[in-house]
This record gives sequence, structure tokens and C-alpha cells, in this order.
Amino acid sequence: MISIHSRETKWRLSKIALLATCCGMLAWTMPANANTTPASGQIEAGRKIYNFRCYFCHGYSGNAQTVAASFLNPPPVDFTRADPAKFTQEHIVSVLKSGKPGTAMQSFRSVLNETEMEQLAAFVEDEFVHRKAPNTHYHTPENGWKNHQRYWAAFPFATGEIPVDRPWNQLTKVQARGKHLFLASCVICHDHGHTASDVATWEATPLSYPRNNYSNSTPSTPAPPKPDAMASASPYLLHEIPPRVTGLTALERKGEKLFQGNCAFCHAADGTGKNWIGSFLIPHPRNLRDPAFMDTMTRTRLTATIREGLPGSSMPAWKSVLSEQEIAAVVAYVAKAFHPLPD
Repeated sequence: MISIHSRETKWRLSKIALLATCCGMLAWTMPANANTTPASGQIEAGRKIYNFRCYFCHGYSGNAQTVAASFLNPPPVDFTRADPAKFTQEHIVSVLKSGKPGTAMQSFRSVLNETEMEQLAAFVEDEFVHRKAPNTHYHTPENGWKNHQRYWAAFPFATGEIPVDRPWNQLTKVQARGKHLFLASCVICHDHGHTASDVATWEATPLSYPRNNYSNSTPSTPAPPKPDAMASASPYLLHEIPPRVTGLTALERKGEKLFQGNCAFCHAADGTGKNWIGSFLIPHPRNLRDPAFMDTMTRTRLTATIREGLPGSSMPAWKSVLSEQEIAAVVAYVAKAFHPLPD
């Protein structure tokens, strides 16, 4: 469970920041019917960049009502509330170039060129700052969502019609199914909708994007989805299954819990890095089962990497999140579960 005020907030913030970084590498596609006339060419090019890189924090509708926004302090900018007199295209380009110190907004100089920044800024200014428009509808067949209506029971929680934190005993049977589906699959990328309490708590088991022709069969008539109704959409699901390791010491058991609760987010539960997030991070997270790499790894080197991070990659420093004993536990588990390591 995720609780904004829990002691686990620090490492969950690391997850959010890491996922915010990788969201720019996820290849979302634009609907085939997007307006691409010459007069709107710059704005539509900016829309594509925004939907490719910015939605995770700022939301598809630019209002920052996202899960990431719930954990970032200060939160991402709500473009729909920005002052049009100040939030000009020039200002947006300036922020894209330099970032915003003290926030999760980093410089995009190494990611976008000058033209792309201008296109993105033109789109944000027009779509959100001035017109307060809803942007592209994402759940389309072109984006891999065939008959998205079959998940209708979860929709009220996405739109805010039903508060996400409404107690289970106050929901109908169908609503409970919808809430379970929303919490287990939709919330990690979706705008989190309305909550009745400032302390929002939910499960976080992300659904992998339905790529590679993986999709559920389409029923002739929509029906309330089962709790696992979306599981077959993921070609990465097999990498989210932790290995069954027997004979663990107390230290290794502690490391197992820490690894599966923290490191598996990128390295996958099976240590291969071939889950959804790992597959789209560039460079990819290390495959901790790969003999070609792990034969050169030692416990001392892995400890230093976890503690200090790895420059030039998405591997952050964990020294402010995990204690030395906890890092040692993770190393012990990796050596037991994935590949033996010398000192």
C-alpha cells in the first residue's frame, strides 16, 4: 500500500522520479485521426512530444492530477491554472532549457532540440494555458486499447465520480470490482481522480502497456471486469514473478523484501530487468542473471553502486534511502537469488 505520510515515502519518491525520467522513453503513439494540417503543424508536433514525455507528471489534460503529482513536492505545474500573461511560449522554452531548481523538473537540453522545445511550448500554451482543452484521448485502438469500454467499472474512479478512497464496505459489488481494477492496474499511470481524504492510499501494481499484440479477447457485451481482467495484456508479466528461493538466511530474507519492494521496480522481480519499466529505460537496468556481466561483479562493487548510483544511467544513489545494513541485505539476496558473488 502507498501512503503519502508513510515512512516508505522516500523510496517511493525515488520510484516516481525514476519513472518520470523513463516516461520520455515510452513510445506512446498518436491516434491516426490527429489534426496535422499545416496551420496546426507546430502545435500537433508539440502534442506528440508532450504525450511522449510530459504526461506522467503533468497529466494528459495538463492539470497535474496525476499519481506522480501526489508524491512530488513541490508538485508539477498545473498548466490550466497558469497565468497566461506569465506562462508564455518563451517562458516555457526557458524552463525546458534550464529546468526548475528545487523541483523534479529537470533540463531537457540533452533530450529535445531547439525546434522541439518550441513545438512543445506552443502546444502547452495553446492547449492548456489558453484553451484548457482535454488533449488527445489516449485509450484508443490506435494506441493498443481495443474495446477499452470493457473496463467500464473502473471509469468512475478515474473520472472522480467515485472517490478512490471510498471504503470498500460502501461500494456495490460492481463498484468494488472497478476499484480493485483501478487500484491494481490503472492508477500508476492514470490521473488518480478524486479522493475524499488528503491521505490517499492505494495499491501500486502497474499494468504493463499492451504492446506486441498482447490483448484480452473482446466480449460481445461489456461486463464487470474480474480483478485480473487486464493481466494478459502484458508480455512482461512473467518477469514480475519473484523467484522461489529456499534456505534464505535472515539477512537474505530481509534483502528479498527490500529488493522486491524497491529494486524490482526497474530490475524486475526476477532480476532480469525485462519488465515494462526496465525494457524502456535507456540504458536498460542491469540483468542481474546475466553471467556475462555478473561474472565480473563483486559484493563490494555492487554495494558501492547501490550506495552511490551509476552516473550516465537511471540507477540512483540509495544511500539516503537505505541504510548500510539494508544495502548489505540487498547484496546478499542478489548473490543468493540471481548470481553468486565473491567479496
